Amino acid sequence: MRLSYIYSMKKVLIAIVLLITARAASAQKELLPFDEHNKYIYYQVVDQPTLTADTMYNRALYFLKTAYPKLKVKTDKTNESISGAGKFVVTSTMLLKHEDGEISFTYTIESKEHKYRFWLTDFTFTPYKTDRYGKSVPADGIEIPLEKGTTKLTKKQVDNYLDQAGTYSKQFGDRLKQYMVRLSVTPVKETKTKVISTKNW
Repeated sequence: MRLSYIYSMKKVLIAIVLLITARAASAQKELLPFDEHNKYIYYQVVDQPTLTADTMYNRALYFLKTAYPKLKVKTDKTNESISGAGKFVVTSTMLLKHEDGEISFTYTIESKEHKYRFWLTDFTFTPYKTDRYGKSVPADGIEIPLEKGTTKLTKKQVDNYLDQAGTYSKQFGDRLKQYMVRLSVTPVKETKTKVISTKNW
């Protein structure tokens, strides 16, 4: 009787764990809907009633420089817009996790008076291979857009990478929001390319 009770409880616990896992995966997928170009996108518009477009532009630059210094940054002061690209490592779903590869992406942050918006998209997976020194490096010439992932990857792999892309995007957005409401942010001055003249010396 006791063994039967323990067995039943184990089945219930396993069912609960599976349900929680399924809900978590579903929640992550909802973070990345398709845009008008049929690409996965993490997109948000945030109201900031007390901030000007210029202030938010400077704070976004400060955020990128401080929190994500490795991301590529392209600025457009005229349109209060910042864009760029980056990448992050993704791991397998196995018990002993290992680095499967990396996902590259593009991002955009735009500000207007009293609100800003941002999005991450163009998620593309590149698998890792082991080089002759035993190090994991990106495989040459293999780039798989996650929208077309099931053509070259298993559904389980695609779901796993989408979950990790959703988690990364949400963390990016949450950190950006924190920087936007900070009052002690020092504006980032844009560096202008110095023109060297060889006529005068």
